[in-house]
Amino acid sequence: MANLKFNPVVWFEIYVEDIDRATRFYENVLSIRLEDASDPTNEETQMRFFPGNMEWHGTGGALVKMKGVKAGGGNVLVYFACEDCGVEEGRVEAAGGKIIQPKTSIGEHGFCAIVQDTEGNVFGLHSMK
Repeated sequence: MANLKFNPVVWFEIYVEDIDRATRFYENVLSIRLEDASDPTNEETQMRFFPGNMEWHGTGGALVKMKGVKAGGGNVLVYFACEDCGVEEGRVEAAGGKIIQPKTSIGEHGFCAIVQDTEGNVFGLHSMK
């Protein structure tokens, strides 16, 4: 088995039914701004990029509304880094989402919470405190 010299995950996409509603949810919960990255020549796909910097640890990603692709029900769990995941968890229900697993200790690896967005997608929040 080869030793990787990079992180194996390079991008993620969260599929949504209502891109404006999903954008408001993630902006409110994560306290960030998503950037419209839709191609005006492709009316079947809308995208909103999460903020990112390719020189930092981690990966970039986007919310995507695409004809023929359903939101929710996936079996891949994306975790968003937080300073204290309890803070972001505290914003989930007010933003229209649900808490699946409240902030829980994972020992020396910090803490995590599992939540659901307005589109039915489940994702994680992770922090060291």
